[in-house]
Amino acid sequence: MKLLNFTIIKLTICLISGILLAHYLKPNFHIIWCLSIVLAAFIGIYTYIIKTKISCSPIFGALVYLCMIGIGIIAYSFQDERLQSNHYTHYTSDGNYNNFIFQIKERLKPDAYNEKYIVSITSINDKETVGRLLINIKRDHLLKSYSIDDRFYAFSPLQPIQKPLNPHQFDYNKYLEFQQVYHQLYLDSSNTLRLSSSKQTIYGYADALRLKINNKLITAGFKDEALSIMNALLLGQRNTIDKTIYSNYVNSGTIHILAVSGLHVGIILLILNFILSPLLYLKYGHFIRPFILILILWSFAIIAGLKPSVTRAVMMFSIISIALHFKRRTNVYNTLVISAFIILLVQPTFLFAVGFQMSYLAVLAIVSIQPIIYKLWTPKQFIPRKLWTIFTVTLAAQFGVAPISLFYFHQFPGLFFIANVVVIPFLGLILGIGMLIIALALLNLLPKFLVLIYSYIIDALNDFIAWVAQFENFLLKDIPFTMLQVIVCYLIIITLLKFNKYKNFTWAAASLVFIIGLQGIQFYNRYHDQNDEFIIFNKSRHSIIGIKNNKNLILHHNLDTLQRQSHYAIKNYKVGESIIKIADDSLQSVYQYKGKTILVIDSLSIYKNLSFRPHYILLRNSPRLNLNRLIDSLNPEQIIADASNYKSYVKRWTESSYSKKIPFHYTNEKGAFILK
Repeated sequence: MKLLNFTIIKLTICLISGILLAHYLKPNFHIIWCLSIVLAAFIGIYTYIIKTKISCSPIFGALVYLCMIGIGIIAYSFQDERLQSNHYTHYTSDGNYNNFIFQIKERLKPDAYNEKYIVSITSINDKETVGRLLINIKRDHLLKSYSIDDRFYAFSPLQPIQKPLNPHQFDYNKYLEFQQVYHQLYLDSSNTLRLSSSKQTIYGYADALRLKINNKLITAGFKDEALSIMNALLLGQRNTIDKTIYSNYVNSGTIHILAVSGLHVGIILLILNFILSPLLYLKYGHFIRPFILILILWSFAIIAGLKPSVTRAVMMFSIISIALHFKRRTNVYNTLVISAFIILLVQPTFLFAVGFQMSYLAVLAIVSIQPIIYKLWTPKQFIPRKLWTIFTVTLAAQFGVAPISLFYFHQFPGLFFIANVVVIPFLGLILGIGMLIIALALLNLLPKFLVLIYSYIIDALNDFIAWVAQFENFLLKDIPFTMLQVIVCYLIIITLLKFNKYKNFTWAAASLVFIIGLQGIQFYNRYHDQNDEFIIFNKSRHSIIGIKNNKNLILHHNLDTLQRQSHYAIKNYKVGESIIKIADDSLQSVYQYKGKTILVIDSLSIYKNLSFRPHYILLRNSPRLNLNRLIDSLNPEQIIADASNYKSYVKRWTESSYSKKIPFHYTNEKGAFILK
């Protein structure tokens, strides 16, 4: 059994290796396909030759692992719809107007101006095609919101999804690529026509059920804030949560309770096991109960949108239920590995989903680290023992997710243990009552007093989370953390766990080596960040110029106080470049940087009678000038325009610069302008 378990782990590692190779190296799909077939044939022939000596043959193992790496590459490549001959990218290009027919697949969180959806294309210009798009539909309170499976006709130009325009900015383009989304459409009621609203897929029926539940809850008297939390906790939908409330959950270290994952699925499974326990008295009850459990769990996963975390949890608990049905001993590590293997084989891009990564890391940390911490103290009383269990589970989970969380979010909630010790014991009660409320609401039997009680509980939960989040001194923010640091941190955790188990010099030495390595990476990062930089940020309707000197940054801008504090471009740059101090200043007309002169021309258009020749010219705030004359007069090396200018002006300047053979840099297209 140990050999089998170890083999499953190694096969999963090989599968992950293949996915990573396919993602970063992008090998030729057809070559890998042929090589994998040849390897599979060799494995079959070799198996027939050696027969019973398979377990002792290193050649057989090497062939299997190489074949599994190939399967990982193939699985990743298969999900790339662009390899299909009828993908929409083969029939159209950016900027061209086309007739689209598409079907709504997923509803995203809207922004201030647009409703956002992921859609599946069925045809372009009357040609059957496949592919997925992001559509942005101008918000109109008079229009009915779109539902999953609705089909539409639209006439619009295909547009690329904008790449990051400022350093260290979140790459939304890359994020959508993992979902097979490569382009977008901007639509409104004038260029869109609804063709049908009938439900055709299980996702459409799940969306209709969610909508029906929400309407019933609204009719029963639930308000927006309570309703949004119920949607997150019970239906896996976080799109409607208020930004302030969401931020409070993030800052308090309890955001995981709003993401349906193993904790929620485990509680639901316990409740369902209790409800369905009478089935065990039937003749085939031991078969019927796990079947119903798995059916309900996967139905819940579909209703929750099949997010990576809930998919992992449902898959893991499904395997546990099946194992218990066959009365087989289950090992959490085996269950995790098998669930990961199956999920990645079907959806290899889940490997790069933050929710998938954090979900598995948290569970692995709980099962491996929590028992060690728990043994440090064993309370005899019931309540202290339960609180100690919750605390050790929370602490172990934080050990598991802290490195990857620092890499993605660059902050660490110092009071996470207080919030979780209070919230988690009541989460089962909140979920149990919530499921009862949904059932009663669908049957039109929900009493008013239960609505008031549950609304009070949700409000109390939000108030407590807000109270914890207000202690900002305990929230460690803007922590620079690289992927190399993440890898070394997990190596430290693994070697320390091995040392705790074996208590030998080898693992102690390995732990110390990796700890020293982590310190070395920190010193290297500090040395690497010791540089200077002149940067013109991209910010719509504003101008921001930064001058970086080692770990200090001087910002020249025309932002107001609120915009300055909340501007993500500055925050991201501060974290990415490990900035310690930022000083604010007003915009100047001339900058000197490393022997280069940058002339800034604003709406006043003053540039004549200069006593110097500028190397660069920055146009801001839409100056009215003749760029041809300016170039003839000053003969600059390059023209730069930031996002504070009218687009019509920029278009004219681009043409003038091109005719004069002068490089032109528009930050809203090419991103921030940087001088090293």
